[in-house]
Amino acid sequence: MTHETVPLYGGKLSRRVTIRDLRTAKERGERWPMLTSYDMYTAEIFDAAGIPVLLVGDSAGNNVYAHADTVPVTVEELVPLARAVVRSTSRALVVCDLPFGSYQLGPEQALATSIRIMKETGAQAVKLEGGLPVVESVHRIVEAGVPVMAHIGFTPQSVNALGGYRVQGRGTDGDRLVEAALALEEAGAFAVVLEMVTAEVAAEVTKRLHIPTVGIGAGPDVDAQVLVWQDMAGMREDRMPRFVKQYGDVRGALLTATRAFADDVVSGTFPAEEHTYH
Repeated sequence: MTHETVPLYGGKLSRRVTIRDLRTAKERGERWPMLTSYDMYTAEIFDAAGIPVLLVGDSAGNNVYAHADTVPVTVEELVPLARAVVRSTSRALVVCDLPFGSYQLGPEQALATSIRIMKETGAQAVKLEGGLPVVESVHRIVEAGVPVMAHIGFTPQSVNALGGYRVQGRGTDGDRLVEAALALEEAGAFAVVLEMVTAEVAAEVTKRLHIPTVGIGAGPDVDAQVLVWQDMAGMREDRMPRFVKQYGDVRGALLTATRAFADDVVSGTFPAEEHTYH
């Protein structure tokens, strides 16, 4: 197979997926999956499964560090997580979030944070939230040689300003999102995440852009879909957003295994003879 015809998901690549691969996939109408990852074992598993893009998201805030949202997450907290994911994969393109407070001061801060993340983690790209206000930052980062994934619609770092978890793109807000997506593409972003955006607006953005769109609660007419892995695999017991589909019960399986281990310890059946040295 040539470079252009290897499928992103399930393709036999002996190298990492590149942003060029993502662009080519859009050109041929190929959809692809993306998941978050924050540790060695999930990274290994998702890479082996053929997931082409892994996101070390600031969603670690409420999925690793037990915060209520993503706002408290720092660069110092994300760097070791991203480093572990990169070390544990050989095929996936690894994207690391720029956390809240690490780029809002403007293009210089955004570029400095991006360079630090790329140098200290080995990630292949960064992601940042926001529309028109971050266009210049995206341009500066890309100009410096760092690939940028943009993120518009519901932006979790702005949850307080947005008044909670609200669907974006209704009414005239849809025009604003289309304008922002086009400007981010022009600035050099290689992909745009659309979170909690009406399906109609997401479809329009996808049609207008030459770069891939990645949906999370943005309907079916986007180029890729991303979920937080703990949501996808059934690790959390909290109420799930409408856009989440659970594909497993990892929490239930781990709870069952934990109770079985504890019962064996209490009863004295573990360790047995086969687990004992003499």
